[in-house]
Amino acid sequence: QLQLVESGGGLVQPGGSLRLSCSASGFTLDYDKIGWFRQAPGKEREGVSCISSSGSSTYYKDSVKGRSTISRDNAKNTVYLQMNNLKPEDTGVYYCAAVRSFINVQTMCAMRIAMNYWGKGTLVTVSS
Repeated sequence: QLQLVESGGGLVQPGGSLRLSCSASGFTLDYDKIGWFRQAPGKEREGVSCISSSGSSTYYKDSVKGRSTISRDNAKNTVYLQMNNLKPEDTGVYYCAAVRSFINVQTMCAMRIAMNYWGKGTLVTVSS
């Protein structure tokens, strides 16, 4: 079965850190751009960070720049999102998605193209 599975979410206090993981099963991520998207309660899904297949190109939403790092380990078929200094507005369900396309990572994060695969999401709650 071809799927993406997210993990690493949870409840964290403001200022804390989390590392989200996105693992693929049934296919290799080597040639895919991977993105992290989040959906806050009552809001539309938005792109947080995206990474190219080689890892050489990354994109971050302005509100997470300097606080987050996206990376990938193709040997482990996994992409990570390290989030530091978390804020209550970071709360939401975080989804990873994969697309195999010539688009750039900014276009991917803007969701201007249909993704090939979506995970089911992991909940991040930032609250004291």
